[in-house]
Amino acid sequence: MATIREIKAREIYDSRGNPTVEVTVILDNGKMAKASVPSGASTGAHEAHELRDADGFGVKKAVANVEEISNALKGNEIGNLWEIDKAMMMLDGTENKSRLGANAILGVSLAAARAAALDKGMPLYRFLQKYFEFNEDYVAPKPLLNIINGGAHADNNVDVQEMMVVPVMGNNFTKRIEAGAKIYKSLKEVLRSRGLATMIGDEGGFAPNLENNEAGMVLLVEAIEKAGYIPGKDVFIALDVAATELYKETDGQGGYYYIKSQGVSLKAPQMTGMYFQWIVDYPIFSIEDPLAEDDFEGWANLKERLEKVDGRKIQIIGDDLFVTNPARIKDGISKKLANGAIIKYNQIGTLTETVEAIKMLTKAKFQPIISHRSGETTDDFIADLVVACGCGQIKSGAPARGERVAKYNRLLEIEAEIKS
Repeated sequence: MATIREIKAREIYDSRGNPTVEVTVILDNGKMAKASVPSGASTGAHEAHELRDADGFGVKKAVANVEEISNALKGNEIGNLWEIDKAMMMLDGTENKSRLGANAILGVSLAAARAAALDKGMPLYRFLQKYFEFNEDYVAPKPLLNIINGGAHADNNVDVQEMMVVPVMGNNFTKRIEAGAKIYKSLKEVLRSRGLATMIGDEGGFAPNLENNEAGMVLLVEAIEKAGYIPGKDVFIALDVAATELYKETDGQGGYYYIKSQGVSLKAPQMTGMYFQWIVDYPIFSIEDPLAEDDFEGWANLKERLEKVDGRKIQIIGDDLFVTNPARIKDGISKKLANGAIIKYNQIGTLTETVEAIKMLTKAKFQPIISHRSGETTDDFIADLVVACGCGQIKSGAPARGERVAKYNRLLEIEAEIKS
């Protein structure tokens, strides 16, 4: 087994033009592998710490900290990912990786996994399957394609951060992404026909101003049908409300959610009632972050009411609620706050902790969804990860912009390789 000779890092730029960290792990046999770290706009308060410079912009300090990590890991066997991640966490010494920076640690963690796969002469997804003892049966991922952007991802009046279409036909990613691309083009035609803007947001979806949030769902249904698919059979709708961004505190009266597109303030039970009606009226199968990250009572009541509507099983997904943190996931499972969770490895800061979260969710029969961030790079690691874990669902934005499409193109490559 090869050992680590050196680890280097540099500052590169993400899809929003913000600096981020790229790491290269170099082995003693001359092989090397790179990884780059994404960054979120709508971030949970409980995420691992993304270290930025004093100006709030650069990541030169995090890049410099990789030299300290390199000195600590030199000579370690590349194949022991658990030990590599554990050593970095001990070196950092903080609960949220704030000293070295979760962005520095994660870059090393991902690049080390790539280097280990390269050293073994295996595709990354296959190496991850074997190393972490995932089931090796191929599960074609369902893409959750964010084709209407709102909230913190767009400069418009739409409250719901992501309105997604989810093609589900067959165990075939190729057919699913083809359907998603056709619907995306169809939506553009629908928007133009209504005189609505076709500018795009952070994740490649369109970002028009709309009368209200439901107007976006009406547009999605029309686009699905116009592309030749059947809503609620071939293609479903998924929402990411990112409700923490809507939540406002009041003195002594409890919090409320401000829906700016309608100019109304709603309490958690009213939000739940609104979602119930949306599910009845539209082919919605998944709602992410419907309430604020610490509104535990609201989450428990919402899950009880919305988990099954009109005989349909609905995914109630936590993102800011769980932040890929095994401790918060364990608590959420015991309190029955949701039935699924978003997996974003930069929320926790290492690959091994990410895998721990995935396995914990799977054991509890919760749905893990492997996800990108709004500030992305062309790194396609999550494509290999979703195939490796067999989670069956991936979020990587609209079928537009290179940093989004890179993940989908890698999935096409993996599917072709597996089938051949």
